[in-house]
This record gives sequence, C-alpha cells and structure tokens, in this order.
Amino acid sequence: MSAETTFTQFTHFDAAGQAHMVDVGDKAETQRRAIAAGRIVMAPATLALIQSGSAKKGDVLGIARIAAIQGAKRTADLIPLCHPIALTRVAVEFTLDPDAHAIDCQATTQCTGRTGVEMEALTAVSAALLTIYDMCKAADRGMRIENIRLLEKAGGKSGLWQAD
Repeated sequence: MSAETTFTQFTHFDAAGQAHMVDVGDKAETQRRAIAAGRIVMAPATLALIQSGSAKKGDVLGIARIAAIQGAKRTADLIPLCHPIALTRVAVEFTLDPDAHAIDCQATTQCTGRTGVEMEALTAVSAALLTIYDMCKAADRGMRIENIRLLEKAGGKSGLWQAD
C-alpha cells in the first residue's frame, strides 16, 4: 500500500502524511447530534457512598455532570485537530448499576454546524468518569473506567450512524 493510500484514508492527514485540521468551510450547516457512553466500576462500598451523598468531596454525580458539560465545551482545547464548536446542548445522564457496582454515563451533544459533535460527546463522558474517579479515589483507588464509546451520530452528509 502506498503512503498516499495509507494517509488519505484518515481525514486529518494530507497525501504526504502531514497532520492538518480538516477544512469544513464548504460543508453545509446541519443539525448534528452525538451520543456517547462509558462506565466506571468500583467497590460496592464506594457506590454506596455516592448513592448516599456522603462522599467526602460532596455531590459526586452533580460535580461529574458539570465536568462533563465543561469537558464537551473545551474539547477543541484538548484534542489538537478538533474544530471549536458552538454547542447548543449537552445532556448527561448517570445510571447506577448496584449489581455490577458501577455507574454508567451517557452524554448527548448537539449543534448546528459544519462538523460533527462525536468528540464532544466522548470527551464529556471521559471527563465525567474521570471526575468520579478523582472524587472517590481516597476511598477506592481500584476503580475501573471502561467501554467509552460512540453510540450514535446524526447529521451531516453521512446521516445517521448507530453502533451495533
């Protein structure tokens, strides 16, 4: 396979293999949405602390929700080739799974723009789960962040995509 074939399969490299920010100037503005998810697994006692609201640092899920929103808004500052996006919505949901002593996080991001919001949704989930870890690490350093992934993206030329 030639270098040109290899690098042109990735939109953030030119034919010579040089990294660049993709030009989205000619793309139409459309409604765009992305949904991402992930999970943090912990000791049962840690989940109980979060559920009861008695974690030393306060409202763990409330703070994690704010971190997710802030992370989504700052994605272009963290991921070098992402475009700054004017988000119109960031929604974050947490679901406690007592049987697996885990918390699932799902983030939905939306905008009207020329490029998608997948990275913003993935960053939101990552920031939320990292915040839970940070707030609870004194009680449980063995927490595991797992399965951060894109579930769905909609909008733009490629339309709807959903994970299997």
